[in-house]
Amino acid sequence: MHGEYKVPGGKLVVADFDVEDGRLRNTQVSGDFFLEPDGALEHIAGALEGLPTHLEARDIAARIEVRLPPGTMMLGFSAEAVGIAVRRALTDAADWRDYDWRLIHDGPQDPALHMAIDQVLTEEVAAGRRPPTLRVWEWAAPAVVIGSFQSLRNEVDTEAARRHGVTVVRRISGGGAMFVEPGNTITYSLYAPAALVQGMTFADSYAFLDDWVLGALGELGIRAWYQPLNDITSDQGKIAGAAQKRLSRGAVLHHVTMSYDIDADKMLEVLRIGREKLSDKGIKSARKRVDPLRRQTGMPRTEVIDRMIGHFRGRYGLTDDRLTAAELRAAERLVAGKFATEEWTARVP
Repeated sequence: MHGEYKVPGGKLVVADFDVEDGRLRNTQVSGDFFLEPDGALEHIAGALEGLPTHLEARDIAARIEVRLPPGTMMLGFSAEAVGIAVRRALTDAADWRDYDWRLIHDGPQDPALHMAIDQVLTEEVAAGRRPPTLRVWEWAAPAVVIGSFQSLRNEVDTEAARRHGVTVVRRISGGGAMFVEPGNTITYSLYAPAALVQGMTFADSYAFLDDWVLGALGELGIRAWYQPLNDITSDQGKIAGAAQKRLSRGAVLHHVTMSYDIDADKMLEVLRIGREKLSDKGIKSARKRVDPLRRQTGMPRTEVIDRMIGHFRGRYGLTDDRLTAAELRAAERLVAGKFATEEWTARVP
């Protein structure tokens, strides 16, 4: 069996082994990581030898850690990364390049339609009718997008939203509220088979699915990293927040909103940020926490998006595509029956 795991922001770890009578045999670990002393590699492989195949990545990591020589330095990887590589081998996980990735970057669409398209495309990938897809969103109107489990009244000042012409919609994934305006954010979704994240915990998959973004930001001169559970941040502040939804039928939706520019005053009027909003200190903290890409790059939004798409294309391959007529019709039905209804938007009042 053969498993690979690229550590987000780090190095590649490869695990090769046989399975005999439910245990790992003839184990070998390799990769482009750094390890001192050299002999520690034999200790890692030795720790894997004979392990039962049912162990999770964290349990495998614990077995490795007790076998490492004192003072071992692991640079660009970890014992848990080895465990993930083993689990990905055992679960027959896929690699990014196993798929023919498609790109959808259509014109501006209404907030509720974006929510519906996310559900439809995830279901289409799960059913095998659509290849894995990267979709870059364009917004037709300002919006607040709340997480599937958030309370509407706790998160949004609905009167302020009406005053500013901000539409409130609820997505199918969890996580926190996002304030977006046309031209001020970069939002994208990944629709992928569950096999791509096999062997990973939910938390590990967040960083794995956005590792390409860290590479793209690095090419733009931004030193960014993943802040667990679901933030992308830099020395200057938070850049983006991610959310995920997994379908039992075998697909994962991973979407991210990045701040390109932001009207912090309007955001703080529309979003309720808890008791800290009542203090000047809290408002200043909220403004400082988000540092837009426009300031960090000095580039037009379209150029940032083009550079991001180019990085993904060079790394994994990407074919230009569009929503099919059937996908669009299905999304429009979902808007009418779900995403534009008060029943859905206020399902947690």
